[in-house]
Amino acid sequence: MENGEPKGAWNFRRSEDAENAGRLTIRGVLNAIMSNIDNGDSRPVIPLGHGDPSAFPCFRTTPIAEEAIVSAVMSAKYNFYSPTVGILPARRAVAEYLNRDLPYKLSPDDVFLTLGCTQAIEIILSVLAQPHANILLPRPGFPFYEARAAHCGLEVRHFDLLPDQNWEVDLDAVRALADRNTVAVVIINPGNPCGNVFTYEHLSKVAETAKKLGVLVIADEAYDHLTFGANPFVPMGTFGSVVPVVTVGSISKRWLVPGWRMGWLVTIDPHGVLKETKIVDSIKSVLDITSDPATFIQGALPQILENTTQDFFSKTIESLKIAADICDSKIKEINCISCPFKPEGSMFVMVKLRVSLLESIKDDMDFCLKLAKEESVVILPGSSVGLSGWLRVTFAVEPSLLEEGLGRLKSFCQRYEKGN
Repeated sequence: MENGEPKGAWNFRRSEDAENAGRLTIRGVLNAIMSNIDNGDSRPVIPLGHGDPSAFPCFRTTPIAEEAIVSAVMSAKYNFYSPTVGILPARRAVAEYLNRDLPYKLSPDDVFLTLGCTQAIEIILSVLAQPHANILLPRPGFPFYEARAAHCGLEVRHFDLLPDQNWEVDLDAVRALADRNTVAVVIINPGNPCGNVFTYEHLSKVAETAKKLGVLVIADEAYDHLTFGANPFVPMGTFGSVVPVVTVGSISKRWLVPGWRMGWLVTIDPHGVLKETKIVDSIKSVLDITSDPATFIQGALPQILENTTQDFFSKTIESLKIAADICDSKIKEINCISCPFKPEGSMFVMVKLRVSLLESIKDDMDFCLKLAKEESVVILPGSSVGLSGWLRVTFAVEPSLLEEGLGRLKSFCQRYEKGN
């Protein structure tokens, strides 16, 4: 080192894996699309690509949750470091919340609190990652699983969801993909990105299939109970006596507070398989080297889960149903886009884009980039969730804004239609 300069080249280099990780996520894709917005357009940007409705008045959280947070902070009882598994009253509250829908009872020892659902995913994938292991993921799905699996060195194998069968799991594909190194199958219900809700009968078949294959079921239930169609929400944990289930969830979506980052990882395993195989011990070990949810939010969690009224949930469901109806009817007016299945849950719908009917549009990503630039409407390309030639539309926005956004989408499509 001379005059503060190294004698040779600097030793450090950026990690290409770190740079590429963001490109595999919904956030990374949406950031790229948002950067294409024309800042000279005076119209408001309409976000039909993200899953955060909290900015809109019709999707505000309940005052009960807000008051619980204030009370927890003002009490000065939650200024300490949290235990790595989460504080006991909060874990007990999550167990009791989930027990409402299960045929057997969870205890606080089955619950591990996390920084939202995404950290719960990180933890269970880290626990399962081992040399030569693979995991079965749905296509289309939530790409955070792929990004995290790549980070852990966990091989990914995709099974299809079938659009002509209400996006049910292709169980034949699951059986064909699995081998002795398969550790888990992921089920997202209610569906992100498809807006589907699996029936009890279909989930039972998933459980039986996983049992025969000897694999764990990871149940992503971030959108639990956000259903407004014919099928009610059935937790995968209902079948915990058939196959071990690890459920990941949070208050982010049902309570409309994704920024609070309050989630959980729960083992639903009446026969104790996950304890025998040391999975539970490994979960605790990984938690020892991760960050914890803010303690005051954990302190507020029992009041939030126990005291929120059904009226609040009903209002949210009604708002989502109205928005889903608007989305379904408006999409039917667009020639180059079709919807094989009206959404019945979550906040999304997958629609088929017929690029062959359009001029100067190469693919779904090109479509979304040009739509953002010309109409200030942001939609997620299907390729980012594993299904090229499709689009994921988020309908959890203010109804008037949703109608305007879909109107701009229609105008954009008409402008690019062949023959115009």
